Amino acid sequence: EYGDDFDITDFETKELERLGMPQGIVMRHRPAHFQHLFASNQYAAGYYVYLWAEVLDADVFEAFVESGNVFDSETTAKTRKYIYSSGNTVAPDELFRQFRGREPDINFMLKKKGLLE
Repeated sequence: EYGDDFDITDFETKELERLGMPQGIVMRHRPAHFQHLFASNQYAAGYYVYLWAEVLDADVFEAFVESGNVFDSETTAKTRKYIYSSGNTVAPDELFRQFRGREPDINFMLKKKGLLE
């Protein structure tokens, strides 16, 4: 689709104009800024860990939303028991299943990021 003479800077400028990007908002993350993700397996694995933590965070928060009260004392007690106070006594994936009664669901993180409605 793009030739060998593709100019990423020109493409970015035109796309931002098409979107009506305000001049006061500068691009902080350009495609080249993510090259380090693919530079080594170690960094990619570390980045995956951050994404997986976001999946778990969004799913746990959804438990509070589902309770109808983000300060729900019963959900708070379960969080304390299965997430915060269990340490290395049980495998983390098992603790999550005990807390939520199922495997983690990526859809809550995708919704939080605006990628799902």
